[in-house]
Amino acid sequence: MTSLLHPASPFSLASRESLRTRTFLPNRSCSRIAAPNGVRCNVGDPLKYANGKPSTPLLKTEEMAPNFLATETHLVNAVTKNDTRLRIFSGTANPALSQEIACNMGLELGKIKIKRFADGEIYVQLQESVRGCDVYLVQPTCPPANENLMELLIMIDACRRASAKNITAVIPYFGYARADRKTQGRESIAAKLVANLITEAGANRVLACDLHSGQSMGYFDIPVDHVYGQPVILDYLASKTICSDDLVVVSPDVGGVARARAFAKKLSDAPLAIVDKRRHGHNVAEVMNLIGDVKGKVAVMVDDMIDTAGTITKGAALLHQEGAREVYACSTHAVFSPPAIERLSSGLFQEVIITNTIPVSEQNYFPQLTVLSVANLLGETIWRVHDDCSGVFEPFSTLGID
Repeated sequence: MTSLLHPASPFSLASRESLRTRTFLPNRSCSRIAAPNGVRCNVGDPLKYANGKPSTPLLKTEEMAPNFLATETHLVNAVTKNDTRLRIFSGTANPALSQEIACNMGLELGKIKIKRFADGEIYVQLQESVRGCDVYLVQPTCPPANENLMELLIMIDACRRASAKNITAVIPYFGYARADRKTQGRESIAAKLVANLITEAGANRVLACDLHSGQSMGYFDIPVDHVYGQPVILDYLASKTICSDDLVVVSPDVGGVARARAFAKKLSDAPLAIVDKRRHGHNVAEVMNLIGDVKGKVAVMVDDMIDTAGTITKGAALLHQEGAREVYACSTHAVFSPPAIERLSSGLFQEVIITNTIPVSEQNYFPQLTVLSVANLLGETIWRVHDDCSGVFEPFSTLGID
């Protein structure tokens, strides 16, 4: 499999030729991926919500996605595919990402009405026909997890009762994924329960991004397309002028070693370090030791999610104690439960790189934060699933994670 990064020169992580031939997401707090000039996207008012219209993402044509994230054939023919039986609907969890996905695919979001009654009950009504259609429902089950999960289930039920041919739940962030096994007696395995709920509601397929553990795919009795957000982060890191000899990839815990090893392999086969931690309770971590050498190096910490940021900040403090020159934090899902923002903005990190699978509110932005978009990745995956193409295509799904 071809590496995402070219062999590094003595002065740069990526060769100058690779940087000239590819366009990277800009290094700023909120990056947006542009739709191509030839695709028109009507963002007039595709969604109806009781609590007001969600904001539409800013799209600029001069900011293009990395080349491997844009499939030219699909984008050029996007307008002609508007008359297909493909429909995309958005829940209220992350309407900005849903809009970006639709725009990059050259489609419009389907019209849907979602509101809540005075007692908190959720009401969903599709405002266009989906009979015989291939329907995709974009709804991460991010906080508030129970509200968003219930909304997804009702959306699936509405599509099933409207005679949709196929229903795919696009879940950029799968909540309850951490409850995937029994670590103590009399515990529930909530990940399996949620998988059963989604299946029984009527979903025919699930498209998820960076599940907490691979076994979660086995909890579903329907096909699961699992894509990784790491290529988006890798391509961004390729634009950094960091010498490959100075890099070391760090796993914040033993459970993330496979993920960090795959990341390091793509990052010019960088060396690997592991933070040994002992957890005394949920959201409580104590760092004990560091396996590997980070002295004088640029450490890139890789994890699938950042919740309270306790693990990753204690790991960063240990890396600085061991002589690391700079520390970068990379994560696909930014849950950011308090006090994550205070910890991440404390000065331990040179940059915190995340994706927009979970929306980040404006009050949670801080100078070191960089948000990358996975809209092209998910949009291309939706096209491939709709066209019955292989979902295992190199830039997205095959990172060699065991």
